[in-house]
Amino acid sequence: MTSAAPARQVLAVRYGHRVTSRAESYLNFRLYGEPDAELDIDYYFWVIRDDAAGVVLVDTGFAPEAGDRRRRTHYTTPAQVLPSVGIGVDDVTAIVVTHAHWDHTGNVRQFPRAQVIMTEAEYAFWTSPVARRAHFAAHSEPDEIALLAKAREEDRLTLFSGSYPLAPGIELTEVGGHTPGQLIAAVTTPGTSGPGGSGTVVLASDALHFYEEVERDRPFAIVADLPAMYRAYDTLAQLGSQPATRLVAGHDPLVRTRFAPYAGPGMPGEAAVAAGTGIVDLTAPRG
Repeated sequence: MTSAAPARQVLAVRYGHRVTSRAESYLNFRLYGEPDAELDIDYYFWVIRDDAAGVVLVDTGFAPEAGDRRRRTHYTTPAQVLPSVGIGVDDVTAIVVTHAHWDHTGNVRQFPRAQVIMTEAEYAFWTSPVARRAHFAAHSEPDEIALLAKAREEDRLTLFSGSYPLAPGIELTEVGGHTPGQLIAAVTTPGTSGPGGSGTVVLASDALHFYEEVERDRPFAIVADLPAMYRAYDTLAQLGSQPATRLVAGHDPLVRTRFAPYAGPGMPGEAAVAAGTGIVDLTAPRG
């Protein structure tokens, strides 16, 4: 990871919600000998506002029509919510696609001039015939994969393998596991270690749906490569053990308790974020 990052904000926007079960969410849950229970799933996308790199979206959530079809509760889309923090559609310079599942690629069309960045393995897989097999196809939307291919035709798609320095202090790393080319983003920020300090937030996306995947070594149920998923957990655990480094899980409601609400004009405040609406400031950890 690089150092000496310019001033930046990192935000998590909760745009949807679902109640499921632990048995549905964890691979071979029966192995743990525990009773099943309800499990809340939050849906987020992430915003990096950077003096040098401009505005970068990390994923774009799911499209409302796809959420309706799949019976997910949804609250907003990027184009609808970004103006509340002073960001216009044309301010978004890049979209990082952590992986090509439907709940992460749904609103790419809202940003027709933004550069799209993802791993070579992820793009190659989802544009291949095997991605149309039922157990993979259930987690993607064909028209959204087509938009990624269109971005490539328009020379707006950047593909990489291994790691990619998006800007000073913003490092993308391929980990795989959940999908063939799943990536994470490590972002050096002011204030992550406390007032006047600096640190790193790791936007794990679906390399870490819930914190207990790493904390209790429990793989998520949707997996392309289980050994790679375990290795991704090891990578995240190692990153999370570093001083002033915080992991940001991709779907865990605990994100709203481990970080503070974003404080800005028109923001709904602490109570609203605790209830599930609003925006979370990932440069403001609690405790």
